[in-house]
Amino acid sequence: MITGEIAPKECIKVHKTEAFDADLHACNLTDWQQEYDQTSRGNFHGSIVELAFGDLQVFREQTSQALHQKCIVWPDSVWLGIPQDKQKESRINGLKIRPNDIMCRPGSCEFHLATPQEFDIYGLVVKYETLMQTARIHGVTIDNRELTTYGRLSVPNKILQDVRFLLTRLLNTQGNGTANRMTRDIIMIALLELLKTETPEPARTRSYHHRKRVVDAAREFIRTNPENPVTITDLCQATHVSRRTLQYSFESIVGISPNQYLRISRLNCVRRALLQSDGEENVTDIASQWGFCHMSQFAKDYGNLFGERPSETREWRALLTG
Repeated sequence: MITGEIAPKECIKVHKTEAFDADLHACNLTDWQQEYDQTSRGNFHGSIVELAFGDLQVFREQTSQALHQKCIVWPDSVWLGIPQDKQKESRINGLKIRPNDIMCRPGSCEFHLATPQEFDIYGLVVKYETLMQTARIHGVTIDNRELTTYGRLSVPNKILQDVRFLLTRLLNTQGNGTANRMTRDIIMIALLELLKTETPEPARTRSYHHRKRVVDAAREFIRTNPENPVTITDLCQATHVSRRTLQYSFESIVGISPNQYLRISRLNCVRRALLQSDGEENVTDIASQWGFCHMSQFAKDYGNLFGERPSETREWRALLTG
């Protein structure tokens, strides 16, 4: 867990990591619990540039492929996600992020992101106690409900552009790549500027909450039935809705059809198992555990999604572990 503040003269280094697998990339963000599923076709590349000040974390994350992300931020904190300007559409818990929106979730609270190809986002995580103490010092009133309830906040474009410019400069790895206590204070002031001017953007319709419950129930059913080849009929029965409602729920909340989600989520589970296995199980055994019975079709689908054969993933795993 990230704790403590930096000493007045202590310098913190900008830390950069890269990965060529979505789920391995998800593990590179300090003190987050994350699981990434790749949803667009091709080889993955991701990078994270990060500064950790103890009670404040700031980073820039770039990913080449579309992803479904399951995330939990470290406890007693608040996360703000600021997509770069003119990004393709992303979603937090099924809510669309519009040009002037930022994302916001409390620590220890699972949330889901759907991000497009070539996604670029800044993240700020601050310990809740630190945020409130700093707000009191600067005379800023912060509504706790807005930080913890809605998921997205609307911010004036000028403020967003100024904060993006600041974070770009601070996370520039081409310079000396260090920061100090003054840098931390500048970031905290920028964070307060965001929260002074934000407006909550809640889901405005009952239908959203119903669709979200349908998708959550379907995801849970898939997760708890890994070895069975789950069908759309199974999902309709498990969620107590019609095929049409299931289809519409997935397309509006996740951005893809339930059929696509079934196939993609299980392919990602196979890849995750291949990367985590000790080499004793072969590819066929692992694929079968996730409901794939026709190996030729499985291998074709796997290659189309990840840009490599399952056997190449095993070889890559062997290289990683030495």
